[in-house]
Amino acid sequence: MTDTMNIEKISLSDTLPRVFADESIPDSQVWRRQLTFERGRNYVIEAPSGTGKSSLCAYIYGSRRDYLGEIRFDGEDIRKIAPARWQELRRTALAYLPQELDLFPELTAMQNIELKNGLTGHVDRARIEEWMRMLGIDSRSDYPVGRMSIGQQQRVAIIRCICQPFSFLLIDEPVSHLDAANNALAARIIMEEASRQGAAIIATSVGNRIGITVDTLLHL
Repeated sequence: MTDTMNIEKISLSDTLPRVFADESIPDSQVWRRQLTFERGRNYVIEAPSGTGKSSLCAYIYGSRRDYLGEIRFDGEDIRKIAPARWQELRRTALAYLPQELDLFPELTAMQNIELKNGLTGHVDRARIEEWMRMLGIDSRSDYPVGRMSIGQQQRVAIIRCICQPFSFLLIDEPVSHLDAANNALAARIIMEEASRQGAAIIATSVGNRIGITVDTLLHL
């Protein structure tokens, strides 16, 4: 197991994508606000497409920096975090499911998952197989993901993203291609793993909201 870093709070202060700098966003509960996400709570951020949901996740994950204002982890400005420490945070404190999924199409479902789990050593093979069975993709474990449906790929990516320790789980429209039954199953797996780790979930939605228990609903 990897030694873990922990994040207790993620704070936004007057944060805004630079591209929106000259626009009026009067109704946002996130942009240009003082907002704190706390470990152990579940958040859903709802908004139409094009309002910055994916950008917000990328800012928190440190993969983009084109924003105004500040984002802080436990009081530390994330713009000052060194690359080596970002690597550790992404391996042990921040889990991320991007909307684009970022799977390797030529690799099988299991290979995509094991790439992540091989770096973290977080879960055993039996648990991965159980998650795949619950989500109905166990029979596709040896299929290249490029030959799977987008809904099946989304389920692979959900499993892959929780194969690590995390304080915060960022999931960007995680069930946009799932029916109600698979949405509920994915939510159950995600909530159980987050609860086991005492972690927070930050999920975005444009319409098909993941069925997690929500502590705070925000409109972007």
